[in-house]
Amino acid sequence: MTTGRTLPTESDREYLEGEHGDQREYEARSRVKARITGPLAEEVAYLAAERPDLLEEVRDVVRAVG
Repeated sequence: MTTGRTLPTESDREYLEGEHGDQREYEARSRVKARITGPLAEEVAYLAAERPDLLEEVRDVVRAVG
């Protein structure tokens, strides 16, 4: 089972918090956006087609924290 992280890594989080300058923050934002429009979008599309019940659980989490 894959346990990789789709969104910010620990390093990305540091960069997004501005701990390493504007350039690193910009690069981290770019990486996170690429993960959202790439792997995350693919995973959501898969769940929509194959397991809408699980996709609803993802939506619930997003609603709860958003």
